[in-house]
Amino acid sequence: MQEAQLREALNAHWRASAAGDLDAEHAIYADDAICDYPQSGERILGRANLQALRGHHPDRPSGFDVMRIQGEGTLWVTEYEITYNGRAFLTVSIMEFRDGKVVHETQYFSDPFEAPGWRKQWVQQTK
Repeated sequence: MQEAQLREALNAHWRASAAGDLDAEHAIYADDAICDYPQSGERILGRANLQALRGHHPDRPSGFDVMRIQGEGTLWVTEYEITYNGRAFLTVSIMEFRDGKVVHETQYFSDPFEAPGWRKQWVQQTK
């Protein structure tokens, strides 16, 4: 699959995810896809389990903002912010493709934190 097609598939995936369209969101995954959540030590085996898990999430996101998609070949990374119940999580999704479908995804979720004042002279504040 061409990189432009993979990028469009990713854009469609994230749009569907933001809209809560579970079928369209999970169309990008191979039937035997694996999704890892390293921070909780969980591994989800198969597209059906991944879709069921996400479909049973007790909260719908109230905000979803893709900040960057970068990749080439079979490895793509998306940085985005997702908000649940007024709480924002900075998220990184690493997707590995085979035959145009995601076969492995790893997601990291992080709480934002306030920048310490001691490094103010060397940084530019973005938020």
